[in-house]
Amino acid sequence: MCGCRASIPSTKHYSVNPAPTTKSPPATAGMPKRIPIAKQLASIKALEKGSDLEKAFATAALVYNNSADPEGKLSKAETKSLLQTQFSRFIQGQENKPKYQEIISALDEEPEKKIDFEDFMISLVSLALLSDLLQEIKNVKSTK
Repeated sequence: MCGCRASIPSTKHYSVNPAPTTKSPPATAGMPKRIPIAKQLASIKALEKGSDLEKAFATAALVYNNSADPEGKLSKAETKSLLQTQFSRFIQGQENKPKYQEIISALDEEPEKKIDFEDFMISLVSLALLSDLLQEIKNVKSTK
């Protein structure tokens, strides 16, 4: 990872929405209700007329912030879990690629070590660039 520390911790913290293929755990008494990412995104006035790219980035930031600790960081183990649950369609089938193994091995080393949003995004983008799904996305026709 780059080791940069330029990210600013968020003052809002929510729970991450579960991956579409998993069931959410039963509500526990006294725990706050989960606020869906779409609702959190809609509450950001500056993005009311935001572009698709701006909203996509904001969604990634919200997913990260919902899982981060009060200092705005995730452990490497939490990062790996978040990527495996929230980014599974992009990493599916990549397990045998050396670069994928390198990224996951780095997360497995010192699993309690904390990483910031910038390092999370580097992992996210790196995994996306390896993905077969990215090639499929590139092949989608944008015009008739």
